[in-house]
Amino acid sequence: MADTSTYTPPKVWQWISENGGKFAKTNRPTAGATHEKELPHGKHPLQLYSLATPNGVKVTIMLEELLALGKSGAEYDAYLIKIGDGDQFGSGFVEINPNSKIPAMLDRSTSPPTRIFESGAILLYLAEKFDAFVPNDPSARAECMSWLFWQMGSAPYLGGGFGHFYHYAPEKLQYPIDRFTMEVKRQLDVLDKNLSSRRYLCGDDYNIADMATYAWYGNLVLNNAYEGAEFLDVASYKNVVRWATEIQSRPAVQRGRRVNKMSGPEELQVHERHDASDIS
Repeated sequence: MADTSTYTPPKVWQWISENGGKFAKTNRPTAGATHEKELPHGKHPLQLYSLATPNGVKVTIMLEELLALGKSGAEYDAYLIKIGDGDQFGSGFVEINPNSKIPAMLDRSTSPPTRIFESGAILLYLAEKFDAFVPNDPSARAECMSWLFWQMGSAPYLGGGFGHFYHYAPEKLQYPIDRFTMEVKRQLDVLDKNLSSRRYLCGDDYNIADMATYAWYGNLVLNNAYEGAEFLDVASYKNVVRWATEIQSRPAVQRGRRVNKMSGPEELQVHERHDASDIS
């Protein structure tokens, strides 16, 4: 049944702070810090400030994969940013990421220290720094970049669109749910068709495009993200399920999924990570 309610936009939009459902206290139409708060620093060159959302998980998976390759320079301290408490609006975090979104990273092995924000930028920075998980051949690299940026451009439809209106919105409205469901299913079909003839997104080699896309779409098809698996009929995308299952079985992926995690079984939560022994 179609929505019967109507909304006439005003000539000039005004922010109503209590609107927004679950995220009403964390979303606002302005940028910048709301309070003074310095960030902690650990002993390792790489300092990560994050939360185990799909965007955060991308980076912890990458770091754990680098360490599994023996890249000791990828040792890192991971500090928890509680976005529900507004930690992302603290002055120290905003200095690293003026967009106030997780994840954010500081590389203190450079002089001066290098800040990196946006999950795709962090993946690419680490891949280039450690010469791993990104092809060197120009054509293969272009394919990897295409899929990486495909994911970066597509995820807002999945998380910000479908996830919000289907799972989080205080009212269930048919039009936005139908609109974003259609787009998410199209994206799953894009992946499924590509993976029908490839082991990974770009061919035989696992790379940062797989890590980025798994964090969103693998989580959707295997772990019932947004409680939408049945609604989206994710099991019908058999190639995506096969690909995601293989990636999720990797020990480094399993480790990375636990870092900065605050939900699910308590024994799988690792709020902060400062040493490999923190993930038992």
